[in-house]
Amino acid sequence: MTTVTAELLTVPEVMARLKLGRSTVYDLIRSRRLVSITIGRSRRVPADAVRDFIDNQIEETA
Repeated sequence: MTTVTAELLTVPEVMARLKLGRSTVYDLIRSRRLVSITIGRSRRVPADAVRDFIDNQIEETA
């Protein structure tokens, strides 16, 4: 049995990591460029999704 422990970030934490505004982060989530999940009424973004987003942005500009 494997244990998966993914760090879940709040939108403000994602904003701080990406140095983006709140509406931009929600636009990325809405357009499915940034993966997120909903737990109850809270939106969470896996830390891996933020890293994947950054990697994809780097690949697109290369």
